[in-house]
Formats: sequence, structure tokens, C-alpha cells
Amino acid sequence: MSVRRIVPNIRTSPGAESDANTTAVAAAMKRNAEFYGLLGLQEVMNHGWIMTLASPSHPSAQISIMEADATAPVTPDMSMEVEDVDAAYTAMQEGGAEIVYPLHDEEWGVRRFFVRDPSGRVINVLGHR
Repeated sequence: MSVRRIVPNIRTSPGAESDANTTAVAAAMKRNAEFYGLLGLQEVMNHGWIMTLASPSHPSAQISIMEADATAPVTPDMSMEVEDVDAAYTAMQEGGAEIVYPLHDEEWGVRRFFVRDPSGRVINVLGHR
């Protein structure tokens, strides 16, 4: 099993800037991008509900900011990109791990599943298609 990267998912709250949720989420994302930008991270992906920031000099050093996952029943605590997501899914099933969100192809080009770790954290295990 080969892990390509591990990314913490930081949950954000949209605050009270607007009554429109998408406007409030966008404002929260902007605040986070500005804050982490002071530490040298730059936006590398933004789907509106999740934004990933990375170091330009070390692109695998990343964090993701989200209020809630757009397609899954829970918001994961971290994401792990693996070389073979199907093999990882099989290993988790055979190991008796709790699958929170079954293996699924998402419209933005990833194949993923969620699994709960022994400490109760939800891990988004993914691979790019």
C-alpha cells in the first residue's frame, strides 16, 4: 500500500456575514486563504465547498478547508491519497474497519471512501481517476 499524501481537513464556520449560505461559506474560505497565505500557502483547488491550500515549494504540504462535505453524509477529519484506492478499500473491509461512506466515483475526478479510525476520526481515502 502506497500513500501519496495526507491532508488535514479543517472545518470552518461561515459566521454571520450573510444570510446566504454560499456567500458566507465563500467569505469563510477567503478569510482562511488570507490567514494561511501569511504562512506561505496558496490556493490550488476550490470547489466552493472545499478549498485546498499548498506550499509552492513543497506541493504535498497541504491543508483543506471546508464547512461540510458536499456529497458524503459526514465531513472527514483528514484525507489520504493512496496509489490504489480499490486495494485500500478491500484492506479496510477485510480488516473489519467501519466504512462510513462506501467506495464511490465523484464527479470531480476522484474515487473515494470514508473509514473511521480507532480514535473515531473519519478518514477520506481517495485516488484520482
